[in-house]
Amino acid sequence: MTKWQGSVTHATEAEKAWARVRTSLRESAGTRLFEQWLKPIELIPGEDRDTIRLALPSAFMTNWVRNHYADRLVLEFRQILPNVRTVQIETRAPGRAPVVLAIETVPVPADVVAALAVEPTPQPVQTSMKFGVDPSLKPAPAVVAAPAPVPAGVPAERPPLDPRYTFERFVVDPSNKVAFNAAKVLAEPGPVRFSPLFLHSGTGQGKTHLMHAIGHAFLEHNPHAIVLCMSAERFMYDFVASMRARDTHAFKQRLRGADLLLIDDLQFIAGKDATQEEFFHTVNEIMAAGKRLVISADRCPQALEGVEARIVSRMSVGLVADIKAPDLTLRRTILDRKLVDLPDMRVPTDVLDLLASRIHANIRELEGALNRVVAYAQLTGDTIDLDFAVATLGEVLRGAQKRVTIDEIQKLVSAHFELKPLDLISARRARAVARPRQIAMYLAKRLTTRSLPEIGRKFGGRDHSTVIHAVRKIEELRDSDRDIDAAVRVLMRELEG
Repeated sequence: MTKWQGSVTHATEAEKAWARVRTSLRESAGTRLFEQWLKPIELIPGEDRDTIRLALPSAFMTNWVRNHYADRLVLEFRQILPNVRTVQIETRAPGRAPVVLAIETVPVPADVVAALAVEPTPQPVQTSMKFGVDPSLKPAPAVVAAPAPVPAGVPAERPPLDPRYTFERFVVDPSNKVAFNAAKVLAEPGPVRFSPLFLHSGTGQGKTHLMHAIGHAFLEHNPHAIVLCMSAERFMYDFVASMRARDTHAFKQRLRGADLLLIDDLQFIAGKDATQEEFFHTVNEIMAAGKRLVISADRCPQALEGVEARIVSRMSVGLVADIKAPDLTLRRTILDRKLVDLPDMRVPTDVLDLLASRIHANIRELEGALNRVVAYAQLTGDTIDLDFAVATLGEVLRGAQKRVTIDEIQKLVSAHFELKPLDLISARRARAVARPRQIAMYLAKRLTTRSLPEIGRKFGGRDHSTVIHAVRKIEELRDSDRDIDAAVRVLMRELEG
């Protein structure tokens, strides 16, 4: 076979592999995330059999994919094309030369690949943000490879802690105050006051942030400590791999030698009897040694179905802290904090209010919506305003929005301002009626999907220009009149339920 024929064959194989990888990503990530971040990825043809080149249209999107899907992409490709060593993620904006983000090839442990072969549809593995595969890896090596030489006094292994997730960057309010304070106490030096700490909440409400913050703070106080951070799913992969390699001793020694062990999403080992057996003994060893243990799950210990009663009992011995869904004020504050990371982008107040009011339960989705608005503005060169945000996030806003009707808004506004509902649709122009009417129109525009003419008709057959004037007037008053702003916030909170 000639070199030219070989390169053509490789290109065909890479294209077929990419089609299979895309299908797998769509199934595991879900339609919304796939359409927003993963669908724009394009395969760049190349002759190098060891390297897969992928491209995205902006550096912002490239960074996101690299941070969240680097390891997954390598593992997906390597299962189909074993010769693949690295996956390069490039930025190829139209009319510009391609920019390759700093890609550093580091080994992906063979235990992860082996464990992936056990489970038919694995989820993304929470490992380092760096990626690549060392061709020297053997099919069944020891679970823990020999560490590279490190300077004296520096731990040989550092956990894959996200540098963004620190206590300083965690927004505290009554919904998460107990969990936050407990996390800080556990990270402090000195005797362990309680262990384990069990954090539970719905998806995307801050559990993982607090766990990584504990790791950062603990290492600041104890630079030479051993901290291990992994998902329960990774615990299972590594344990299964150690059994396949007949070296469970190294696995046990690694986990039980940790000074701080952080295990996220405990619910994923439900029904896995062998994994739960090992997890139980690991927990016992950590607690008996007086070391620190932090576990998280999407529900309290007693509500974990498929998890053995003895594990539930151990989890309940320490401190169980829940994180409630964020209210409007907290969501708005989180967006303000997020903007600190985007100093070059101007996002108007009304856009931030829109995101905070429409996306209720999940902080991760809230931040993702802001990221999407910013990314689209960078790609199109458009100015971010309310119309741009609605156009960009149409399906996201409709999916997250509680079904609020104009009738509900009119009833609540009239009750708040001690008026009759008929006053809001009447021809009266007295300020005591006109201002509440403008607020109701403003809320109708913000909280419903009704068009401007439809809103006008619901307020006594008024023209759409009257609705536009009302919306702009209330936006101005919210910046200058504290009473108006407070009234709008109260009404929005009540309408959200």
